[in-house]
Amino acid sequence: MRVPGAAYLIVSAILFTTGAVGVLIRRNVLVMFMCIELMLNAVNLSFVTLGRMMHALDGQVAVFFVLVVAAAEVVVGLAIIVATFRRRASALTMRRAASSASSRKGMANSFTDVIGVRSS
Repeated sequence: MRVPGAAYLIVSAILFTTGAVGVLIRRNVLVMFMCIELMLNAVNLSFVTLGRMMHALDGQVAVFFVLVVAAAEVVVGLAIIVATFRRRASALTMRRAASSASSRKGMANSFTDVIGVRSS
């Protein structure tokens, strides 16, 4: 039994949509990072599917380059996330940190709380 190419494209669209929704609604940087990786893998699946449907290797070549870029993104992105987590001891985004700081002390000090400057 052969699975039609349209089924792979539908799965790819579902994966991409799931990743996009995760990036938009999640506030944890690590979860957002995983959602971006999910979106990249969905695009890879569609590249391979379309390449197979057109009987060309172009899709697989594109996937190779996307995987190289994704590997570089993982290295740099995780280094930034770990450095930020060590400095602030939190994996929340700046938007979430600003909203929690503004609810505690008022809007005037929220930006200085987010960037780590302490007022005396």
